[in-house]
Amino acid sequence: MTRKTITMHELIGLKVKVINSSHPGLIGIEGYVIDETRNTLTILGEKVWIVPKNVAEFEFEIDDKKIRIKGEELIGRPEMRLKKR
Repeated sequence: MTRKTITMHELIGLKVKVINSSHPGLIGIEGYVIDETRNTLTILGEKVWIVPKNVAEFEFEIDDKKIRIKGEELIGRPEMRLKKR
């Protein structure tokens, strides 16, 4: 999984951190993605957070690599993102 292909992969189970957001209360949320909808990621950390994709920038940790991606690029159901290539 790379920066270019992350939008085509399943995000559930990945470690994630919100590194930037237009909503200051979301910055710093980290944990594991436990659910994904068209417009949100549900993150399990200290508690369960539902983070809108369109207002945040995420950092995913995959095999000790960190991949940053803007939430706007993740908007859409996973199966529909795959078809968009």
